[in-house]
Amino acid sequence: MKQDNQLIVLTHLSQLITIVIGFGSLLLPLILWLTQKEKVYTMDTHGKNIVNFQLSMLIYALLCIPLIFLFGLGVVGLIVIGIISFVFPIVNAIKASHGEIAKYPLSLNFIS
Repeated sequence: MKQDNQLIVLTHLSQLITIVIGFGSLLLPLILWLTQKEKVYTMDTHGKNIVNFQLSMLIYALLCIPLIFLFGLGVVGLIVIGIISFVFPIVNAIKASHGEIAKYPLSLNFIS
């Protein structure tokens, strides 16, 4: 196995592809993780954290949709989810560039 912090940083930042093309925040990191987890040291841990985070954000967004009809709380929730989904991949990409294992907030553990 080789140490490739640049690929790990790219995997964290690949979640932001949604801003450019409208989708792919789960798909692109998933592909990178599945193809590189055996080749790159700590890619498995980073990939699991990213996929768990993206699945959690998807579930939270789906839960916010019915809450839109309840005093507009769903809109606030979607805005917060959008901010979290933008900020934390950048923060964790910086951490990964320094060799740290990144942790995402509000992340449910689907893949362990």
